[in-house]
Amino acid sequence: MTELTCFKSYDIRGRVGDDLTANIAFGVGRAFAAVIGTGLTVVGRDARTSSAELQAAVIEGLRAGGSDVIDIGLCGTEEVYFATDHFEAVGGLMITGSHNPIDDNGIKMVRQGARPISRASGLQDIHDMVARGALPVAAKRGDVQRETPRDAYVQRVLSFADLGALKPLKIAVNSGNGAAGPTFDAIARKLKDRGVPLTFERLHHEPDGSFPNGIPNPLLPENRPVTGDAVVATGADVGIAWDGDFDRCFLFDETGAFVDGEYIVGLLAAAFLTKEDKARIVHDPRVQWNTQAIVQAGGGEAVVSRTGHALIKEKMREVDAIYGGEMSAHHYFRDFMYCDSGMVPWLLMVERMSISGKPLSEIVADMRKSFPSSGEMNFRLDDPVAAVARVESQFVPDALDVDRLDGLSCAFADWRFNLRQSNTEPVIRLNVETRGDRDLLAEKVDELSTLLTQTG
Repeated sequence: MTELTCFKSYDIRGRVGDDLTANIAFGVGRAFAAVIGTGLTVVGRDARTSSAELQAAVIEGLRAGGSDVIDIGLCGTEEVYFATDHFEAVGGLMITGSHNPIDDNGIKMVRQGARPISRASGLQDIHDMVARGALPVAAKRGDVQRETPRDAYVQRVLSFADLGALKPLKIAVNSGNGAAGPTFDAIARKLKDRGVPLTFERLHHEPDGSFPNGIPNPLLPENRPVTGDAVVATGADVGIAWDGDFDRCFLFDETGAFVDGEYIVGLLAAAFLTKEDKARIVHDPRVQWNTQAIVQAGGGEAVVSRTGHALIKEKMREVDAIYGGEMSAHHYFRDFMYCDSGMVPWLLMVERMSISGKPLSEIVADMRKSFPSSGEMNFRLDDPVAAVARVESQFVPDALDVDRLDGLSCAFADWRFNLRQSNTEPVIRLNVETRGDRDLLAEKVDELSTLLTQTG
């Protein structure tokens, strides 16, 4: 059996030519048809230079396996999710490297209804079939057609906001030369057709797989100033930036300051609680006090879930949650097949700003003051097991609440922390939050950092 290092817990990712080749992509297509089904299948791709070849290989594999294919071309991951549901397809595959290094690429997969595929629900079977080379060829080769439901997708995105409530605002948008540009333009055209008084300043808007302005990953602090500076330079009311396949959306206030993801989760939770009474909101456990306070004040029910898109989506379906959010800028919507979207969040935020009449900085200020947080800190450690053991020994005995749902969470009267191993990288991730005490936050961040990096 061939070793395939590109298969991860929820998707396929790796260095093109080494971990992920056209032959492997072809095998994935054939195995997908065998494992998930040979009905109609949707395939899309991002702007990376390697994506067209990998998409063509996946399509050929699907057709060899007997599947008919709809090729929706250059798009975002959420458009594959939407198209899979829209066309009532058996599944969908998105060729994307998202925010990973320029020589990487990957494949995200869903089954009917845009439900995620994980190791336990088909990905392992696909891996084993490709690794063994056991790839059946169908008696009848599938057909392929080029089609996109983008107009219907745009209508779905716009349905989340009251367009009549939107006020004249200037918005700076940074597509990072990824896939977001054309899709955003389709949304902007429809907004203009409906007389919505928004104006846009576009930055790095054209898709370019060579990424002349760097890999689109606004989560990295060093990548944020370009959007923040553009907000200030153009006098914009808000800034938006996306990663390569725009399934994550990042926001900047009118001063150019980055708005941390946990506060966006709180704001979106508040937005949905004005639309549906007693709604359930799912959140991850890394930073949660602000979200829980907002949901309680809005009359909703906050439900915690382990981190990760498949887990969040599963929990949302289980409790019929209207919205789910992760501090990493993934936002999930019940009325978008319980899937994540990078276009819905900014539209809802513009609606919130329009209705409140307040700038984004003012909307966020109270949350930052009431529940300051550290932001996620990553530690690459020689002995992570020993490091976590030191933290447990120091803090668990005195904690008011200890939760091991996702890593180690310890809560005290005025502060809490979450410490967890990354699902995708060999690092330990730490988040700390307090109840309105920045000095305590700094003290505990220093104490935990010292304990984690202690040697000898």
